[in-house]
Amino acid sequence: MQCTLCNKIYESPDEIRAFPGERFGYPKVSLYFCINCFDYINTGFDSNSEEFYLTKSKDEITFSKTPKEIFNLLSEYVIGQNHAKKVLSVAVYNHYKRLMSEDDKDVEIQKSNILLVGSTGSGKTYLAQTLSRILDVPFSISDATSLTEAGYVGEDVENILLSLYQASDGDIERTQKGIIYIDEIDKIAKKGANPSLTKELGEGTQQSLLKILEGTVVNVPRKGGRKHPEQDFLQIDTTGILFILGGAFEGLDFLIDQRINNKSIGFENISTKKSTSLIDGKVDTEDILNFGFIPEFVGRIASIVSLKELTHSDLLKILKEPKNSLINQYQKLFTLDDVELIFDDLALDHVAKEALDEKNGARALKSILEKLLLDVMFEIPTSNNVSKCYVKFDSKNNKNVIELTSENGDLLKVIGLKEAA
Repeated sequence: MQCTLCNKIYESPDEIRAFPGERFGYPKVSLYFCINCFDYINTGFDSNSEEFYLTKSKDEITFSKTPKEIFNLLSEYVIGQNHAKKVLSVAVYNHYKRLMSEDDKDVEIQKSNILLVGSTGSGKTYLAQTLSRILDVPFSISDATSLTEAGYVGEDVENILLSLYQASDGDIERTQKGIIYIDEIDKIAKKGANPSLTKELGEGTQQSLLKILEGTVVNVPRKGGRKHPEQDFLQIDTTGILFILGGAFEGLDFLIDQRINNKSIGFENISTKKSTSLIDGKVDTEDILNFGFIPEFVGRIASIVSLKELTHSDLLKILKEPKNSLINQYQKLFTLDDVELIFDDLALDHVAKEALDEKNGARALKSILEKLLLDVMFEIPTSNNVSKCYVKFDSKNNKNVIELTSENGDLLKVIGLKEAA
């Protein structure tokens, strides 16, 4: 990296630091200062002034939220999953407290990387996204299925850091305190009893992630892609980056039952007993090892959290209760066209039942509502006399229908009912 002031090039992140350019009249640009120039520009600054932030080191990170406060903030947006929210709140609190106490060398506190285990649509990604938003730290999402070890077709694992750097608007300091969510981490398990290419690739990718998860300085290609000697590299220290890993881990429930019951699960057991241990939150490190992860990888994970499957009641609450609930979002969209969108309780109940039947968790809610409201969203912008849009449940046809009314209450149109023969 090159110093903005003296133009000298430095290789080590200890010799140069990044700062937001807006403080110096250059918005949306990061400026880099070496140690000497850094001391020079800070000479004479008042410790109480706004500019004194430049002299603050990483151990002076401001973090005042308690685990209970983090939990309560998460609960404003995330319905249910109280155990997962509690574990996340404590882990995040400990992680950032650890960064604030880096100068204390008496006891070295290890990183608190987190593994979220849960079916599709249970809220793994949304939990991580909400966490980063309430903490106001950079956040990025990567897909583990696109990652490979060096020498195979795919992305180098270092590219997940580039995504976080871009989400930080090019600010190295903020990047090094951000959160990275790696989805579908279960797909890099080394599955199968016999050696195979899939097994080798999975273990190789796990090995490639070890140092990044633990904390090290990584050379990241500034433009992404595979590494080659002529590239321009960023140096990012992952010590302060919190990694949240997520995956569905299909079949893990039977491994858990096998451990708990201390016996093999035959076909008779599978057909007569439905496993509930996964949603009961009984996942531990032994289960993740048996699923196909190497001990070194599991050792980098401080907390394993299992998310329960969402019930009909959960889905109904997700529709209505969060600050940015789907219903609130659609009502806001309709308001922009001067139309009031109103759902009756039976209509919402039917949407939740449809989502439950699709077995895709909260993700199904969005697609169901989008399909339900598609025709009316197509018509309303060119229908000046529509004042209200009612979504009602038609018990005769077991489906939701939409009634459009004028300002004085006249019924203008019903959408969703088939024309009488």
